[in-house]
Amino acid sequence: MKVVIIGGTGLIGSKVVARLAEDGHEAVAASPGTGVDALTGEGLAEVLDGASAVVDVSNSPSFEDAAVLRFFETSTGNLLAEGRRAGVRHHVALSVVGAGRRPDVGYFRAKLAQEKLIEESGVPYSIVHATQFFEFAPRIADEAADGDAVRIAPVLFRPIAGDEVAAAVARTASGAPLNGTVEIAGPTQYRMDDFFRTALAAWNDPREVVTDPHAHYFGAEMHEGDLVPGNGAALGETDYPDWLRTTHR
Repeated sequence: MKVVIIGGTGLIGSKVVARLAEDGHEAVAASPGTGVDALTGEGLAEVLDGASAVVDVSNSPSFEDAAVLRFFETSTGNLLAEGRRAGVRHHVALSVVGAGRRPDVGYFRAKLAQEKLIEESGVPYSIVHATQFFEFAPRIADEAADGDAVRIAPVLFRPIAGDEVAAAVARTASGAPLNGTVEIAGPTQYRMDDFFRTALAAWNDPREVVTDPHAHYFGAEMHEGDLVPGNGAALGETDYPDWLRTTHR
């Protein structure tokens, strides 16, 4: 079947395209670089023609509260409208574990707005909630940097390899719509400060990780269980040390 992947040239999107193609599907990568822009609507009608499913793994170029909300509301609205006209039978979106617990956080609030649009659209859907990707760890550290220190709260944290996120998204897209959500996470639960202390050492990064219960994670203090999934989450198999041994940061 034809599956259009919005954000299909990015980190996760390109992996989803590859997975679906390996399984024999017509996987079409769609992004502004290929002439498809969900934010403006450019190219959506053409790329969705004949598609059975659409996968949205796009992300906002800005995490500023108003900008990220505008991005997800506008792009998702355009995608749902054009998908409905094209007869798309399954809308799949990648979202974030814990978004529902912290609607006060701008990015989480924007993802919840995206999810609400999808849930109320009448289009059969599946939403995949993922924890933070291993590939995202350097950005988290940089966002938490304070001079030569990296201030990290000692909250629970269960990151996952991008390949395993892509596998879960591809598997979901090729199946029947859930009309609900599924959670995925890495196999090992860490304290975030301990994880980054080990990670920076592995990166040969000289900055010191400072345990700070009040440190912000992209603009907000996190509480103990904000970033980890529930008991029914599907867990990946690749731990961070194993991933590091086979991947360049």
